[in-house]
Amino acid sequence: MLQRVKQASVSVNEKLVSEIGEGLVLFLGATIGDTEEKAKFLADKCANLRIFEDQEEKMNLSALDVKAEILVVSQFTLYGDTGKGRRPSFTQALEPQEAERLYQKFIEYLKEFSLTVKSGIFGAKMLVKIENNGPATFILEN
Repeated sequence: MLQRVKQASVSVNEKLVSEIGEGLVLFLGATIGDTEEKAKFLADKCANLRIFEDQEEKMNLSALDVKAEILVVSQFTLYGDTGKGRRPSFTQALEPQEAERLYQKFIEYLKEFSLTVKSGIFGAKMLVKIENNGPATFILEN
C-alpha cells in the first residue's frame, strides 16, 4: 500500500527511527510466492507511478520527477485474511525470515533510483505518523 504524504515518521519504543518530508509511505507486506523479481517490479512501479500533481493539479508526476522521499514500513497484516470469523488469519503472510530478506531487497531496489529511502524496523511494533497528502492512497500488488 502506498500513501502520498506531506511528512511521515516511524518510532519504536518512543524513539524516532526514521522521518521523511514530502513523498511516499510504502507499507510492504509479503505473501507466499513473492520473489525478488516481484520486489524489483514493485520498486520500479513505486518510483515511476505518476501520483504527484503537476502545475495543473493533475497526477502526472512520479516520485522521481519530484525527488520524493520514501519511507518503507513492513506490514505483514496486509495479508491478514478476515473472511472467516472475527480474528484475522495470517497463513498467507510469508514466513518472517524470507519476508525480511525481500523487504531489504525492495529497499535496495528503491535506492537504485537515487531517491532518499528510509525505513522502519522489520518486525518491530512501530508508531507510524502520517500526514496523508490528498488523501492519496493506492494498493499495488503487481
